[in-house]
Amino acid sequence: MKKWLPLIVILFLFLGTVWTPLQAATPKNALVMAWQFDDIITLDPAEIFEFSGAEYAGNTYDRLIGYAVDDVSKIYGVVAESWEVGADGKTYTFKIRPGIRFASGNPLTAEDVAFSLQRTVILDKSPAFILGQFGFTAANVRERIRAADPSTVVLQTDKAYAPTFVLYCLTSTVGSVVDKKEVMAHEVDGDLGHAWLRTQHAGSGPFKLNQWKPSELLLLDANNDYWDGAPQMQRVLIRHIPEQATQRLLVEKGDIDIARNLGPDQIKGLEGNPDVRIHSAPKGGLFYLGLNQKHEALNKPQVRQALKYLVDYDGIADTILKGSMVPHQAFLPKGFLGALEDRPFSLDPAKAKKLLAEAGYPEGLTLTMDTRNNFPTLDMAQAIQSTFMLGGVKLEIIPMDGKQALTKYRARNHEIYIGRWGPDYQDPHTNADTFARNVDNSDNAKAKPLAWRNAWDIPAMSRKTEAAVLEPDSDKRARMYLQIQREHQETSPFVIMFQDIEVAAERKVVKGFILGPSFDSNFYRHVTK
Repeated sequence: MKKWLPLIVILFLFLGTVWTPLQAATPKNALVMAWQFDDIITLDPAEIFEFSGAEYAGNTYDRLIGYAVDDVSKIYGVVAESWEVGADGKTYTFKIRPGIRFASGNPLTAEDVAFSLQRTVILDKSPAFILGQFGFTAANVRERIRAADPSTVVLQTDKAYAPTFVLYCLTSTVGSVVDKKEVMAHEVDGDLGHAWLRTQHAGSGPFKLNQWKPSELLLLDANNDYWDGAPQMQRVLIRHIPEQATQRLLVEKGDIDIARNLGPDQIKGLEGNPDVRIHSAPKGGLFYLGLNQKHEALNKPQVRQALKYLVDYDGIADTILKGSMVPHQAFLPKGFLGALEDRPFSLDPAKAKKLLAEAGYPEGLTLTMDTRNNFPTLDMAQAIQSTFMLGGVKLEIIPMDGKQALTKYRARNHEIYIGRWGPDYQDPHTNADTFARNVDNSDNAKAKPLAWRNAWDIPAMSRKTEAAVLEPDSDKRARMYLQIQREHQETSPFVIMFQDIEVAAERKVVKGFILGPSFDSNFYRHVTK
């Protein structure tokens, strides 16, 4: 606590709010959180592809379309006031809501919407595939996504997809609308303002960026002119505090309002505190191991299968992850159309040893695993290390921060990577497209889904995934995904282990903090104290 008190005092002075340690309370008009957000690499919505970055964007940018967090089947317009789908099934016409202004004061028009979507495709950063899967390219996107007039945007896809699939994609972070005038004022060498927007803000959301210090501080100010009503919290202050014990102590003392990364011991210790509430909500996030198929041993089916029998799924869920995750072994999270809930794997060292011997490794083998240096990732890695040893697999853990781990993984330079994946939108194709589709396995491929990151060449499964997303009948489509997942469980280089339950410890004076089904649907704007 002594370590953090000076910082807390300084930050509250910075907030312009009278505060003393004796009060042990945060300002009435500010939301103060402790959270691990070392995975934020960029603040540009066209590049954001990490959990914490997505939450930032969800609170500082308006998207074209939204969905109800308590019933994702209900899709509604945000920037889009209404829309129509043409008779060809490929032409979408959006009417833009009047009266929205960016934080800069500039009015939001159809030109900003078209520019934002075009920009994502042209920059071609990690999340660009969400729009690229509809046939948009840098060469054609200005023609296929365009402002017909100041209040109308026309979007033309290459095929007649299920309309909900298209709309769900526009609820994702890449559907965020950026201020064209502001962004282009900072363009350098044709980068569409990307270098500037990686650390700045150009949105119209309920909050705007005040300051970001990577792995240290994220400070947001209220947008008091927000078109849908100003938030009551004038500031949101988020400190990067990785220590769980410190987070618990701060929320107990009232020095923060919400602790975001508590472990089972800390949650249990807070259960009897009358001033703290445990807030939990199911999430679509999955924890998994990615096995690089460029590695000679991991490329063998028996080795991949053996490793799936060397994880103590129930043991980890009941101890390290208790209350925050549940075992799950398929790429579609529970709650999605066509999700498979079968769990064919359990800890079975004898079976694993037999499979390794069949693969030519009767004496076992040695592998490395890149691991984010935080809870629960490192703790899970250590538990997996011990059970791998039961099967004769010596596992060296390589801890690093989130940015380092992701960068290495995206370059396909890992052996095993323990990671967390969250759906980009609420349609099953979001996970099928990354876990079960890889149309170009070359190092310079345009699309780089998780299957590509693990160098898994799957032309037949890719075709099945492509067929499923075009199927208009929901029941038949669900059966197609079930079939793909069963095949995936048996053959893939993914050891899918757990599904998220997000937990936050809140001071009881805090109301209205929304934990949605995705990480970009955790919202601050309704918070009151």
